[in-house]
Amino acid sequence: MHGEGFFIQAFLYLSAAVVAVLLAKRLGIGSVLGYLIAGIIMGPFVLQLIGEEGKDIMNFAEFGVVMMLFLIGLDLEPRTLWRMRSSILGLGGLQVGITILAVFIICLAAGFSWRSGLAIGMIFSLSSTAIVLQSLKERGLLETDGGQNAFSVLLLQDIAVIPMLALLPLLAFSPNALETGAHSDTWVSHLSGWAYTGVVVGAVVSIVLAGRWIICPLLSAIAKTRLRELFTAASLLIVISIAILMTKVGLSPALGTFLAGVVLANSEYRHALVGDIEPFKGLLLGLFFIAVGASIDFDYIVGNYRYVMIIVGIVMSVKFVILLSLGRIFRMSLDQNFFFSFILAQAGEFGFVLLAFAARQNVLTEEMTKSLTVAVAVTMTLTPLLFIFNEKVIQPRLGTREKTERPPDEISGENSVIIAGFGRFGSIVGRLLRAHHVGITVLDHDSDNVEVLRKLGMRVFYGDATRHDLLAAAGAEKAKLLILAIDDPQRTMEIVKYVRKQYPNLEILARANARSDAYELMDLGVKHVFRETFETSLCAGRDALRLLGFRAHQVHRSAVSFRRHDMSHMEELARTRHERAAYLNKSRQKIEDLEQVLRDEMKAGEGTRDMGWDTESMISGTSKE
Repeated sequence: MHGEGFFIQAFLYLSAAVVAVLLAKRLGIGSVLGYLIAGIIMGPFVLQLIGEEGKDIMNFAEFGVVMMLFLIGLDLEPRTLWRMRSSILGLGGLQVGITILAVFIICLAAGFSWRSGLAIGMIFSLSSTAIVLQSLKERGLLETDGGQNAFSVLLLQDIAVIPMLALLPLLAFSPNALETGAHSDTWVSHLSGWAYTGVVVGAVVSIVLAGRWIICPLLSAIAKTRLRELFTAASLLIVISIAILMTKVGLSPALGTFLAGVVLANSEYRHALVGDIEPFKGLLLGLFFIAVGASIDFDYIVGNYRYVMIIVGIVMSVKFVILLSLGRIFRMSLDQNFFFSFILAQAGEFGFVLLAFAARQNVLTEEMTKSLTVAVAVTMTLTPLLFIFNEKVIQPRLGTREKTERPPDEISGENSVIIAGFGRFGSIVGRLLRAHHVGITVLDHDSDNVEVLRKLGMRVFYGDATRHDLLAAAGAEKAKLLILAIDDPQRTMEIVKYVRKQYPNLEILARANARSDAYELMDLGVKHVFRETFETSLCAGRDALRLLGFRAHQVHRSAVSFRRHDMSHMEELARTRHERAAYLNKSRQKIEDLEQVLRDEMKAGEGTRDMGWDTESMISGTSKE
């Protein structure tokens, strides 16, 4: 595929992606199924627009799965993984172990050797991370109980690929097979035992250390250039480098990039990395789904349809029953349990990797490999249909107990202030404005919260402020202020970027969860940033000084001075935060300067005895602010 041929192939794939997804969205069947159908139509068994080069496209498109795992890692922190440990190790571990055992027993009963049975069990114990997560995100179901448990299981499955790849060579029928495996071109092809384990552990440790001591300083240096394209290139370089390293030591590239993402989850460059890699991930995943559809061998299915359908039926039925049983053990509600079981009942993309590896190790015959490859592809293609079947047939009969998405309210009336988010932060701001007869339009994405607030007599509309049409309906064109009180930094940044572009005259007041979020908002041109714990902390420090015997007027003056100087320092520090050494030095200096200013002001006020500040009413008022 060179020269003109490359552009023709690019044109075909991109055209198929655009047309298929538009039609799929219009029909309400989801983009994943649209991609798969497009691949089938373009493949060698319908329009024949894709031939043998489809295999090359598959290898290229699988990099989308690698990028997806990197982005998933960026959304997680080590403490988040620790909090999910019971569902990851418990639910995920049991699913993989029981599925392997069940398929192994079925294979023995069907006359397969124990080696082949164990390999097939490992292959079908895995589900499709790419298809499931993409479908969950599209439907907004990732945060449901079933979605979270599915994510935990998929995470454990991706990790389990490593020991599976290490175990498959031991199942080889002949000693010579160990020397001609899939890792013959890797750094570990001639290693065995502890040497192999040492190299693998060393590779994993190097990723963790590089994330902390090399990648962050590198991104800092690149950020100073203020060249967006250079940062994008660096983002891709990080992912590709880790993928190559993992491949060279015989491990899953996706798992390596996931680990790197977790390491960088606390980095100040997390949002920038997500923004740069997300478009590439989406495009490559689309190509991956098209390639899966095109790879289905319909000639083989027609000639062996009974055999293929039996394999597909047994695999999906066994996995469904196991998942349903585990969901009950882990106390999932009935509707979420069925949802969880349907979406994970397929085989996955890593099944192709294990199949190819097992074939090269002579664990599976060529005929077995071909039939199992077709079965894996068919189960993946059926997954979006199972989503639809569950939504349209199963859930209405069960009576969905999980909180579901409802259409946004129709917004009426225009006010000078729009408040996005009406929780513990936004409600206080809104009540203060209402008390001064200021008209407000409130948008909140929590339907339960909306109902409670309406019962309290407040005019609140259900809707997600990240939706551009809802902002327009809320009167963003004529409003004076937009108050972002959302407890989600990423969504806040999305709204700010859009509003700054579309409604430049709309003044933004934004809530920031942490200092790093405040810096990003300031970079986007938001002048009024409120750190949610700052004022509360200042009140606590002020009350602590009063209880220690300091005069009320001195305490009040110190608090006001602290706030003024801290806000001023924030603007200066924001400009140097990407230069770690300079930032730390300047921060240290600013802390010392502020402390000295407060000491000087305290000494200057020692001779002043304004006893009016120390009345009981003033003391009480100070402590309750």
